[in-house]
Amino acid sequence: MKFIKLLAMLSIFLIFTGCSSEEKSSQPPLRIGSAMEFAPFDFQEEGSNQYQGFDIDLIRAVGRELNREVQISDIGFESGFDKLILTLDSNNIDAIIAGMTITEERKDKVLFSDPYYRSGLTIAVREDETGINKFADLAGKRVAVLIETTGGAEVQRLPNVTIQEFEYSPGCFEALANGEVDAVVQDRPVTDYMIARGEISNVKVLPELLTQEDYGIAVRKDDVELQQQINDALKKIRESGEYDRIFDRWFRKPKQ
Repeated sequence: MKFIKLLAMLSIFLIFTGCSSEEKSSQPPLRIGSAMEFAPFDFQEEGSNQYQGFDIDLIRAVGRELNREVQISDIGFESGFDKLILTLDSNNIDAIIAGMTITEERKDKVLFSDPYYRSGLTIAVREDETGINKFADLAGKRVAVLIETTGGAEVQRLPNVTIQEFEYSPGCFEALANGEVDAVVQDRPVTDYMIARGEISNVKVLPELLTQEDYGIAVRKDDVELQQQINDALKKIRESGEYDRIFDRWFRKPKQ
């Protein structure tokens, strides 16, 4: 009987010490800033309170690898990436994932993770457009781009281009449909996704890929530790096959 009581007391002790140990090893939440107007990477379906997209699934997988709860905030894209970076610098979030292209200029403001997605800019025009067949044909044209993005920077290299900036992709294509612009330049996977879902019609995408761009997760300049943790997590996600499963969900077309 004494032996049974001793075992019971030992079990209770182990339960409580186990709980205590778990509490000590718990991590603070990983606070992520994004902009939910960039499907299929970051978006929120109308009538839904759930954030979703390739970026969202990926950062949640990173959180699981780091054993940290992921808290996502929609910071918005009213000022391009400036507001997101300001929120990061103010220590209100820990990292940014928002289809953010790694550029030398942005490297002066943030630390980037290893690239997690290879993208590129492309040109979309109305289906009946015959005068725009390549990038050089945009010279002297009216072009819609997203504010503070690499699309605008690329188009500015051409002579006599009139650039109209929009906060969100639907605004670009609405202007195209209304004849207010002659073309839209933005990331290829975003345009393809909008066409596939029927969100835009009477549009064709030119085959020429203007650039190759890498997306990265941004952290504060002094947060080298988190940068390394995210890189380690991304590596494990690729090695385990989780990255491919997330990629397939958002970018592989189902077989007919």
